Amino acid sequence: MKALKVALLVFVLAVSLPSPALAKRCGNGRSADGAMWLSILHPGLGEYFLKGWGDFSKAPPKKFWLGFIPLFGWPGYLQAVSATDTLHCRTNDWNG
Repeated sequence: MKALKVALLVFVLAVSLPSPALAKRCGNGRSADGAMWLSILHPGLGEYFLKGWGDFSKAPPKKFWLGFIPLFGWPGYLQAVSATDTLHCRTNDWNG
């Protein structure tokens, strides 16, 4: 469990460091950093934010609902994938 906490901390620090190569705003004017933190809170929330909240059909159903599975969704794989996607302004549910 300690290794998981350390890995999560390293991931958060790595993606939150400022980088001139990464855009801080997505095409719709929403903050990529804010979306990343929402995805860290729960997988899928960042994508939902980037799509403009509103109707729940805008939320990515696979990431959001699978995010409730311990160690797979939160904290885990989907949380990292969702945070990385939103940091790069991607709103698709899976990257194929």
